[in-house]
Amino acid sequence: MPVDAKKKELVGPFANRGREYQRKGCPEAVRTHDFPDQELGKVCPYGVYDLTDNRGWVSVGVDHDTAQFAVESIRRWWRRMGRGCYPRAQALLITADGGGSNASRHRLWKVELQKLTDDTGLAIYVRHFPPGTSKWNKIEHRLFCHITENWRGRPLINHEMIVNLIGHTTTKTGLTIQAELDQNTYPTGITVSDQDLRSINLIPAKFHGKDWNYTIKPRQQA
Repeated sequence: MPVDAKKKELVGPFANRGREYQRKGCPEAVRTHDFPDQELGKVCPYGVYDLTDNRGWVSVGVDHDTAQFAVESIRRWWRRMGRGCYPRAQALLITADGGGSNASRHRLWKVELQKLTDDTGLAIYVRHFPPGTSKWNKIEHRLFCHITENWRGRPLINHEMIVNLIGHTTTKTGLTIQAELDQNTYPTGITVSDQDLRSINLIPAKFHGKDWNYTIKPRQQA
């Protein structure tokens, strides 16, 4: 399943590219400058896309885009959607970009994935895209592009509106999306020691195992 974070969006009465039909003479007023609202700030949507079932999950975060937030989004997908679709699953295959909160060299990303495998009992196979190939990630043109199309021309006034617009995004091919606001805080600057890294039950793949491809299994199965 492809995972990734969509670009952050300003929350409030800000102009949004595109057009939307309005009654003549009744345009929706927006601010002339895109200075972030001190109270509403920005949101960071993190998506999980199920290629087999053509369904997506989006956690709309209100704090930093960190590895903890990324893995928590995957955990919520599993609890709300994945577990019901695949009750007999023993492993997950994740395809992710090589940078960002799910970066291939990000220690915290791997530590948090270990926690997820320990919680669920699922082995997690991770395949990162090489540098410069992030657009190969199918979540970009099978999920995120449709969300952008659905809310184009509409000011993203508040969190509820953003979640509803994402959740009501559909396509003729049957795409459906569930969205949820994540109001947790995710601090930056967390360091992972060498000892913590060594405690991960990580198995490198034969092809670029040190860089992009590896498996993390529950520690009780080590």
